[in-house]
Amino acid sequence: MNRIEATFEKLRKEGKKAHISFLTAGDPSIDQTFELVKALIEGGSDIVEIGVPYSDPLADGPVIQAASTRALANGVTVEQVFDLAARCRNATDIPLLFLMYANTLMVYGVEKFIARCAKVGIDGLIIPDIPYEEREAVLPYMKKYGVEMIPLVAPTSKDRVPFITSDCNGFVYCVSSLGVTGRTSEFANDIEDYINDVKSQTRLPVAIGFGITNYEDVKRLELIADGVIVGSAIVKEIERSGGNAVTLKAFVSKLFLGA
Repeated sequence: MNRIEATFEKLRKEGKKAHISFLTAGDPSIDQTFELVKALIEGGSDIVEIGVPYSDPLADGPVIQAASTRALANGVTVEQVFDLAARCRNATDIPLLFLMYANTLMVYGVEKFIARCAKVGIDGLIIPDIPYEEREAVLPYMKKYGVEMIPLVAPTSKDRVPFITSDCNGFVYCVSSLGVTGRTSEFANDIEDYINDVKSQTRLPVAIGFGITNYEDVKRLELIADGVIVGSAIVKEIERSGGNAVTLKAFVSKLFLGA
């Protein structure tokens, strides 16, 4: 059982849901990102997604796009992100994921990238723009090195869940609203039906993200999903505070725990 599966299983037995946080590597700096990851964990995060900066992050809203731009302007490289991941792994046993784009993987070299992920302790990859067909060229290496592919499902693709999630492990990343990340909390009225529909078609835990901004959103979605993912709200707080780890810990604690 990998770290992701073990985390969801432990939380299920405790009657809890997974709190999953996202931040962009290198915003405001690589060293600050390390401290911010620790703050996310201390604030109540069960899983942390580390965004690999990319020049054209199509699935991200303006907040995360801006964070990627700032990180790239700071000269952040993929090698630095790997070094950051290794530092984070030495500091925690919780699952660590990369959220990245397919071009980064292809340019670096698929097997080389995935092997490096395994070496530094990355448990899974979220790749929003990789087509199912191209995924087939990546999955054999992920299985070889024990790195999980985290599948994404949108309301428009809910009827293809078995197809999308085949050969994947970890959890299903459900988009809670159409469009890019970070939109306001205008969830569809049929969100419960959507999540239940996805859950009925997969053996994997189902986590929901995109546009969650407050404790009320989190509590509402915990009633129907196995995990809740928050990205843009956290990145916005990091920008607001200038990367202050103390204030981020308090922000995340209030967001996930209401305290």
